[in-house]
Amino acid sequence: MFYFLSQFSSDISGLNIFRYITFRAGMAAVTTFLISVVIGPWFIRKLKEWNFGEKPVTGGGRAEALGAAHLESKRNIPTMGGILIVGSILAAMLLWGNLKNPYVLLTLMTMLWLGGVGFADDYIKLSGMNKNGMRCRTKLLWQLFLATIVSFYIYMRPEVMTTLDVPFLKGVILDLGIFYILFVMAVVVGTSNAVNLTDGLDGLAIGCTLFVALTLGVLSYVSGHTGFSQYLLIPYIEGAGELTVFCAAMAGASLGFLWFNSHPAEVFMGDVGALALGGTLGIIAVFIKKELLLVVLGGVFVWEALSVMIQVASFKTTGRRIFLCSPFHHHLQKINWKESKIVIRFWIVGIILAMLTLTTLKIR
Repeated sequence: MFYFLSQFSSDISGLNIFRYITFRAGMAAVTTFLISVVIGPWFIRKLKEWNFGEKPVTGGGRAEALGAAHLESKRNIPTMGGILIVGSILAAMLLWGNLKNPYVLLTLMTMLWLGGVGFADDYIKLSGMNKNGMRCRTKLLWQLFLATIVSFYIYMRPEVMTTLDVPFLKGVILDLGIFYILFVMAVVVGTSNAVNLTDGLDGLAIGCTLFVALTLGVLSYVSGHTGFSQYLLIPYIEGAGELTVFCAAMAGASLGFLWFNSHPAEVFMGDVGALALGGTLGIIAVFIKKELLLVVLGGVFVWEALSVMIQVASFKTTGRRIFLCSPFHHHLQKINWKESKIVIRFWIVGIILAMLTLTTLKIR
């Protein structure tokens, strides 16, 4: 909304400030943070009234591995707090974003679609329809449906490059051609589920999301700036700078949610938040041609997902488990690491990976 006021800057000079991405990004971050902090207490009370509290499954191997005490400590804590995250980002983008920008619109669509899938999964679980939520196959099909639409749209745009820059290596480029469609699908679905798997301890996933969003915001800005992109020898993506506003909105929403999700958590984001945030990070990385770099930047999410894949593969092939419990943060719990220590150390790793990612702008 405010962006379009800049069209009248010739009549009212003060409106020219709304043209600047940096200003709107800062305001978007402040907006999402304030919405989260101000509305958060009321929203948490409503979730309690609606009985949308965590209902951990007490039977099965996972429950035995984590222990009854840990699961019971999370019982009845309101979940589906991701509605607040998604809602605040949507409000901020309506206020501060350029809604004519195709990257912004596609990113919004990705966030809302995956948020809807997560909402359905959470609701099925919490309403008692199925204690395990939506069937994994059904959830995956809905994610793939979105990823297919977005991937084909991206591929059909004439300015889209089907090449991948290899981090740290100058001049090394991989051209996937039509297989770029499958690659984009894998990035969107993979990041969505990786964040969801990481969301198992108070503040863990949302804190790591904050670091990734801030870094992607910097990368979006330089990718959409002719001067910076030329100086840094990175692909110039016309219009990608607007994603800086989106990333800032995500960062503000992450901080606002962390206000209530820090240990001991007052609310959990649920699948509605985790799936939406993960897929959004993935599609932004695709738009700014930092797909492979996302593996470094989102290393915490990647390792959490890999730990599950390794565990499943090992158990199915050898009947043995590599980790005491997966994802990896639960393994650390089993060797008596405190929850707060696990979270803070994962945050430290996330910050280091963010710094390493930014250094790639000059190490080529």
